[in-house]
Amino acid sequence: QVQLVESGGGLVQAGGSLRLSCAASGIIFSAYNLDWYRQAPGKQRELVATITSGGFTNYADSVKGRFTISRDNAKSTVYLQMNSLKPEDTAVYYCRVTQFGYNYWGQGTQVTVSS
Repeated sequence: QVQLVESGGGLVQAGGSLRLSCAASGIIFSAYNLDWYRQAPGKQRELVATITSGGFTNYADSVKGRFTISRDNAKSTVYLQMNSLKPEDTAVYYCRVTQFGYNYWGQGTQVTVSS
């Protein structure tokens, strides 16, 4: 059974940093692309960053240059380092993995950026 568990969210002032973690189990972690999404109140869930099984990364324009996605295959964990945070980054952040066409999501972790 695939499970994803996010952690690392919290309350931070604008300009600050947070590092989110997502620990996976039930999959051959190194074989899969991994995504971070976020959902702000009243808005649709949006893709923030992707890291492929080969380590290639891609980012939403809104976070380029501020966020960094990385992975540690030995720990079956994907990270999202978030720097220069803005109030508009406030959202619940989720990690996702797709296996055999099915999307698995974690429970989410709240990030709140105060101005």
